[in-house]
Amino acid sequence: MQPVSAQASNKNKRSYLLPMIIIGCLFFIFGFITWINGTLIPYLKIACELKSDFQSYLVATAFFIAYTVMAIPSSLVLNKTGYKKGMALGLVIMAIGTAIFIPAAHSRNYYLFLTGLFVIGTGLALLQTASNPYVSIIGPIESAASRISIMGICNKTAGIIAGLLFGYIALNDADVLLTSLKTMDATAKAETLNALAARVIIPYIIITASLLLLAVAVLFSSLPDIQDEDEEKDHSNSISDSGKKSVFQFPHLLLGVLALFLYVGVEVMAGDTIINYGKYLGIELSVSRYFTSLTLGCMLLGYVIGIVTIPRYITQAKALAVSSVLGVIITLLAVTTKGYVSVAFIALLGLANSLMWPAIFPMAINKLGKFTKIGSAFLIMAIAGGAILPLVFAKVSEAWNMQHAYLIMVPCYFFILYFALKGHRAGFSN
Repeated sequence: MQPVSAQASNKNKRSYLLPMIIIGCLFFIFGFITWINGTLIPYLKIACELKSDFQSYLVATAFFIAYTVMAIPSSLVLNKTGYKKGMALGLVIMAIGTAIFIPAAHSRNYYLFLTGLFVIGTGLALLQTASNPYVSIIGPIESAASRISIMGICNKTAGIIAGLLFGYIALNDADVLLTSLKTMDATAKAETLNALAARVIIPYIIITASLLLLAVAVLFSSLPDIQDEDEEKDHSNSISDSGKKSVFQFPHLLLGVLALFLYVGVEVMAGDTIINYGKYLGIELSVSRYFTSLTLGCMLLGYVIGIVTIPRYITQAKALAVSSVLGVIITLLAVTTKGYVSVAFIALLGLANSLMWPAIFPMAINKLGKFTKIGSAFLIMAIAGGAILPLVFAKVSEAWNMQHAYLIMVPCYFFILYFALKGHRAGFSN
């Protein structure tokens, strides 16, 4: 016969198994939808006859800028709806965005595609703001880190699958297609591009239906709702009541926002530009379409390393410092090597980037006390780095060359290194 404590432990594990599965599905959705962008960038450049990489990287801009625009409004919405209904609403908004892809594909209208991406990003901003707290509250607090790690693996695994699946659907015969387009008359070219655009219609119908079904499942699930009334009762680890009257009085938070902005920018550059980079180096799209998944595979490896080593063998701050130094070294190797070796180093940036979000976010909101919620909103807004830095990369590529444009990552990593060594304690009295 099991001891009472063991029986209680088993019961508790069973009680949050279903919520864990549901939240795992949500994090899978985050990863799948986000990392499709790496394939959409070269795909829409062909299908919509875009003239420059700058135009194609607006895919990332339209998607990630929604986080900045909608972070604070999402908090206001959640105050009205509650967290569970907010999660369901986020999924419905995402479904509206994916549904917009259907008429966009029919008309090959790039700006309609961008509108869909912005709406998807809006839904994701609401969904992430609502769902992330559940990772901590659906089980014992002492095992929260383990659950967060599982969610991260769900996210990155989904990104790998998305890259492989959509790479096959959208870019399977892209090299032959690009060659044949050069010899076609206007009518044949339009018909061929219409057929290319139509490839994503059925997948996005399936995604839309899946999002709506998941919204219903979340709404009628047994997920507990989060109560905020106890939010500010325990400030034993807070510096917010020592004369602080504004969130802007926490320099470590503001430095963390900038560090996160730069991190998301370099992460998106490593994942979303690598297919075009392979093409720039003369590698066929039938091969380079796999490169985003390779980057995510490296991120997944880094995440597993983090699960094993943090905090048992290394602190978050030291892990962030090591990651940023690794980012500088790998970037320099990428711009000084050639061909597949250079591409491999860009993919390895996924390893350097993998532990940055888990380290920067908690260090930036450390000791904010009653300002924690607004501080978290600021950090979500910093995801705009994924909207802005790829455009900077595109402009530098056009003015210089694509390989050397990756050098803009170096100062980004150096600032993240500063945050790891000193910035995360700026304003602390000890």
